[in-house]
Amino acid sequence: MSALHSIKARLYENPLTDDPNDFVARVDSERTLSTRDVCVSAVTRGGADTTAERMEHDVGLFFKEMAYRLCDGFSVNTGYFTSEVAIRGVFNSPNETFNPDKHALYIQFNQGSLLRQELSNIQVEILGLGDTEAKILEVEDVKTGSVNDIITPNRNLRIRGSRIKLAGDDDRVGVSFINDSTGEVIKVDPSDIVENKPSEIIILTPALAAGSYRLQVVTQYGKNVILKEPRTAILDHLLNVVG
Repeated sequence: MSALHSIKARLYENPLTDDPNDFVARVDSERTLSTRDVCVSAVTRGGADTTAERMEHDVGLFFKEMAYRLCDGFSVNTGYFTSEVAIRGVFNSPNETFNPDKHALYIQFNQGSLLRQELSNIQVEILGLGDTEAKILEVEDVKTGSVNDIITPNRNLRIRGSRIKLAGDDDRVGVSFINDSTGEVIKVDPSDIVENKPSEIIILTPALAAGSYRLQVVTQYGKNVILKEPRTAILDHLLNVVG
């Protein structure tokens, strides 16, 4: 029986080990679909008995109400995913209260049973080694635990990737945030680089204004060599500062 779905993946050096023959697979994403894109597909491919406009409207209402109820302390189980509000941070006594400077709220999502069933219908094709250029795989906001999404100004941000160590004396070398609306480039001060490793950089996020940003790392780092020309790695996801 042929698989219903097919995905392609490439292999990259495992940043968590020193073994040169240890690799991890990363899916080659076709592109990011919006709510609108999925609704159009549901109508044109899936035969949904509605219009894409009507479905997008209804989905928007559902997610708005879901967010409202989550913020009231309810958990949500759609069958495809479960979600709930979680609290990050340590409480040092039974009488300690919630402190936004020390603790953080975030929304936690986990795959549900219906989505897990779909995984058995996927055929995976490994395309071999991926690009060995510098690559940002994910970022984690240390305060909130958010991955590839929310970032907190003046708090630590953990950047994981491959060959991203900052090295070289070219003026372009460094970590920058690019405002997606204005194109303004905000470069991280070298004194705010907390950790600098080939597979992980930890920085202090600048005092960014509310908005969406692209994260960029420029480096001349090469395995056992400083490259003549800098390499640029840009995270695939937009990072958001909430006002």
